[in-house]
Amino acid sequence: MDEVCFFTAKADFNLGHLAELLGLEVPKGFKADFLLTGVSPLDAAQSHHLSFLDNPAYAATAHLTKASAVIVGEKLADKLPDTCAVFVIKDPYRAFARACASMFPAALRPEPIFAGSGIAPGSFIHPDARLEHGVTVDPSVVIGPHAEIGSGSVICAGAVIGPNVRLGRNVTIGSGATIVHTLVGNDVIIHAGARIGQDGFGFAMGPQGHLKVPQVGRVIIQDRVEIGANTTIDRGANRDTIIGEGTKIDNLVQIGHNVVIGRHCVIVSQVGISGSTRLGDYVVMGGQSGSVGHVTIGTGAQIAGTASVSGDIPPGERWGGTPARPLRQWGRELATLQSLAKRGGAGLKALKAQSTSDKGDE
Repeated sequence: MDEVCFFTAKADFNLGHLAELLGLEVPKGFKADFLLTGVSPLDAAQSHHLSFLDNPAYAATAHLTKASAVIVGEKLADKLPDTCAVFVIKDPYRAFARACASMFPAALRPEPIFAGSGIAPGSFIHPDARLEHGVTVDPSVVIGPHAEIGSGSVICAGAVIGPNVRLGRNVTIGSGATIVHTLVGNDVIIHAGARIGQDGFGFAMGPQGHLKVPQVGRVIIQDRVEIGANTTIDRGANRDTIIGEGTKIDNLVQIGHNVVIGRHCVIVSQVGISGSTRLGDYVVMGGQSGSVGHVTIGTGAQIAGTASVSGDIPPGERWGGTPARPLRQWGRELATLQSLAKRGGAGLKALKAQSTSDKGDE
């Protein structure tokens, strides 16, 4: 089977372009017109490849790399061979991301499945929908009445855009995604299979059965949000579910009704956020963590993976564990348990003796 390359670097990307992008000079001894044709990790890189070095764990073997150009921090720059053009910069990983975006612009967001642009045959667009010039629509897309889609947007195969939905400009909707009861800002990416704006989980429970509570709110997604594949965001019950500007949400995340997520938050895979929870700006929730409903997680707080949030978390704090508590406290508790386990029966006796002594002091 022939080797297939899904992303091809821009044909004219060279050391001069890289230097200009990073605001640096081409290293001495290297030609500005030397072409870069791919990106690879240090150990797999070949000639004409770009790589980066940011983690000291890879420094020991960095001198073996065959990469033609490497972006690196100042502390590790001397670990690289003279055969590669070394670009020293403060934040190598971020710089590498910018370089990749310039080399492979097609990888920044899902592309149309059906090659080309414009409205593909086999799509179903209601006559009352409004699409600005420059919208790309794949086959099998369904766009409902009074939906509005801004210029530069791409709706991939099989996606459904519900009645009255608003999509801003340069929005990308991945294959098979469903967007209903939702207003979306500009430069938003929603990946394949996402479900946005469906019913929130609301029932008035009782002995006669569980009475469904109508969910009459919306989902508001602000500018530059990215939402991963197969993530679900419920519309509000009696107010809006809101995803703040610049927030990045991973695959397989569940966000309940009336949740408000601030700006530039990071929500990692398999997180579950229950209804009416509020996140401030720049909150990070690690993979498989979750929260009960009606709690507030303050601005800048960080939640460790698998943590279970059952109460409010102050701004800027780092919590982990089940139930979640401040990270230092959680760490001390784990260390104590490990120590007791290693000591076996002696550890338990010491703990009981300490407990008896504490009671005697009361």
